[in-house]
Amino acid sequence: MMQVLVIGYVWPEPASSAAGSRMMQILEFLLSTGYTVSFATTASRGPWAFDLSNLGITTAQIELNSSSFDEYLKGLNPTLVIFDRFMMEEQFGWRVNKICPDAIRILDTEDLHFLRNFRELEFKGKAGYGNSGSSDLAKREIASIYRCDLSLIISEAEMQLLISEFKISPTLLFYLPFLFEDITASHISELPAFENRKDFISIGNFRHAPNVDAVVYLKEAIWPLIHKQIPDAKMEIYGAYPSARIEQLGDPKFNFNIKGRVKDAAEVVRKARVSLAPLRFGAGLKGKLAEAMINGTPNVTTSVGAEGMNGSLDWNGVITNDPEEFANAAVNLYNAPREWQQAQNRGFEIINTRFTKKVFYESFRERLSKLELELSKHREANFIGAMLMHHRVKSTYFLSKYIEIKNELEKTEKTKK
Repeated sequence: MMQVLVIGYVWPEPASSAAGSRMMQILEFLLSTGYTVSFATTASRGPWAFDLSNLGITTAQIELNSSSFDEYLKGLNPTLVIFDRFMMEEQFGWRVNKICPDAIRILDTEDLHFLRNFRELEFKGKAGYGNSGSSDLAKREIASIYRCDLSLIISEAEMQLLISEFKISPTLLFYLPFLFEDITASHISELPAFENRKDFISIGNFRHAPNVDAVVYLKEAIWPLIHKQIPDAKMEIYGAYPSARIEQLGDPKFNFNIKGRVKDAAEVVRKARVSLAPLRFGAGLKGKLAEAMINGTPNVTTSVGAEGMNGSLDWNGVITNDPEEFANAAVNLYNAPREWQQAQNRGFEIINTRFTKKVFYESFRERLSKLELELSKHREANFIGAMLMHHRVKSTYFLSKYIEIKNELEKTEKTKK
C-alpha cells in the first residue's frame, strides 16, 4: 500500500474557500485509490478546519527550518509526496529529495500564483512593461514545477500558458480540474424552481483579493443599476473572513447585505435566483461558479470568472466585462423564466461534461502508475528540473541550517535567562 504525505499550506477549510474544497477532493481521491494518507502543515489549526481524522488521515504539525521534519519523514517513508502550492515545495522539497529520493514529488498549484498576481498588478496599473513571466514570483513557481515530477494544473487556460509561453513539457503537467459527482435527474428534481427563488447572491472568501475587489465593484458600479430596475430584490453577500472594509459596504436600505460566513453555502446558493461574480482579476477555476451550477443557479460573470470553466459549451448565464451589460443581463435572467431555465440546464451540462470525477480519477490513477514504473526515465528526461534541484538543495540547505542554528542559539539564550 502506497504511503502518501500531503504537505499543506494551511489546514483545509472546505466551507471557507475553493482551495479548501480542492484539497479535500485530492485527499478523497487518494483515499479512494487505497493509499494511506498523512497530512502535515506548519499552519495553526483554525476553528473551521476539517477534521481529517474522520477520514482516517493522520495529521502532524511540522516546523520550518527544522531537522525535526527530517526525522518525521524518515519515520513515515512516503512513496508519494504532494506539495500544496509551490511555497511548500520551496520549503520542504529539498528535504524530501534528501531523505526520500525515490518518492514521487507532486505539486498541486491550486492556481498559478504568478498569473493571479500579475493580473492584479496589471489591473491596478502597477505591472510595468513586463509580462506574467517577468516577476520573481513567476520564476519561483516555474522552477518549482520543474523540480517536481508532476504538477497538477486546475485550468486548461493555465495548461496552455505553461506549454505555449513557458515551453514546459506536457510530461511534467497533469490537468486536474474540480472533481464532482454527476448531476442526476433526482438531484435536479430536488432543486427549487424559478418561482420559488428570490434575490441575488455573491459568495467568496474575503482573504482572496479578487473577491474583495468584486464586491466593491458590485456595490459601486453594478448593483445601483440592478436596484434601479428591481428595487425589491436583495443583494446577499456571503463569504468567510469579511474585513471591516467589507462589512462597511453593507447598506440594508439599499438592499445590499453583507452576510459573512455561512455554514452551508449550497443551501443559500440554491435559494437565490441569480448568482453574480464580477471578478476583474484572478486565476484558476472559480469554485463559486461551479457551486452555482451544481445548485441550479444561473450566473453573470466576467471573462476572468469564466476562464477555463465551460470550454466550447455555452455559459450558464452571461459573460460580460461591461458593468451596464452585466446589470442588464442580471435583470433579464432574474425576470425571464424561460431564459433562466435554459441557463440552468447549461450549467448542469458544463458540470457533467467537464468536471465529472470518475473520468479524472481513472486518468490520474493511470498517470501515477506510469510515473511510478518509469520514474528514473522520467527524471532523466527532465534535465532542467535536475539542475534546479541541485542548486536549490545547495542554497536552501545552507540557508535553512543557518536559520535552524540561529533558532537553537536563541532558545538556549532564553533558557539561560
